[in-house]
Amino acid sequence: MPVLKKMMLGTALAASLAGGLMPSAAQADDKKLESIGISVGLLGNPFFVATIKGIEDHARAINPDVDITSVSADYDLNKQVSQIDSFIAKGVDIIMLNAVDDEAIAPAVMRAKNAGIVIAAFDVSAPGADVTVMTDNIAAGRKACEYIVEQLDGKGNVAIIKGPSSSSLNDRFKGCSDVFAAAGGITVLSDGQNGQGSRDGGLQAMQGLLTRFDDLDAVFGANDPMALGAQLAAKQLGRTNLIITGVDGAPDTEASLAEADSLLKASASQDPYTMAGRALDMGYAFFQGERPEQPTVLIEPMLITADNLDEYKGWTAKR
Repeated sequence: MPVLKKMMLGTALAASLAGGLMPSAAQADDKKLESIGISVGLLGNPFFVATIKGIEDHARAINPDVDITSVSADYDLNKQVSQIDSFIAKGVDIIMLNAVDDEAIAPAVMRAKNAGIVIAAFDVSAPGADVTVMTDNIAAGRKACEYIVEQLDGKGNVAIIKGPSSSSLNDRFKGCSDVFAAAGGITVLSDGQNGQGSRDGGLQAMQGLLTRFDDLDAVFGANDPMALGAQLAAKQLGRTNLIITGVDGAPDTEASLAEADSLLKASASQDPYTMAGRALDMGYAFFQGERPEQPTVLIEPMLITADNLDEYKGWTAKR
């Protein structure tokens, strides 16, 4: 009789799944979260340090003993693919992914999903990810470049320093480009410089721009490290009449905005701790069998300048 009952229950469950029904979280026992793999673009960027802290805090609130492995892809696609394959071999429950290439990462994501691993993307989209939490990066690029247009009274020569091909940087580029295109008096002298997402990359890209153009009025860096690198290059070359903006709201940006001689005038801020922590929470819910109505969540950025810096909580605010 117990065997027959078990067979009947199994048949009923199979029928319900065939009909497209999923068991609710209340019906199923919670699965224990045992291991997480995190791959980020560049651990040398304080932004990613804050995302990892957010993931760790939220994960350990679920299971204090959860095993967490954090690795840096260094904006190298092949390296990140290898990291994902290592997480698959390890059998992690959730991969927290900051994709360095929002298209080419797709096969690795699919391998992980086929292995039954939940993929939670943060900051950058990844094709096939189960859940995604990002800043509204189009809005971030738009706000940073609207500031430039306003400061130039709608007339001037500008440049964009872009970064590696990730959805977040590409979206910021689009938001900024749309603003400049809509401003009739703005001339984009260059928008193809790749600052590699880093301060050194921004420095080198800006050195090239200032060598080529002596009439440059403003520069948008698609993230704060590149914008800060651009500022350093401008100061080294004695160019003090430039407007530079970025995206992130990083601690170094806060310090720069507070300086009287700062060329970095504005940054569309992100909250990496909250963003990544929320992605982990959504990934854990998916791991438990819950399917969100909206698998992608966008967080609205705030434009910070010297004028409203006191209102900005920043990445290192007490949580």
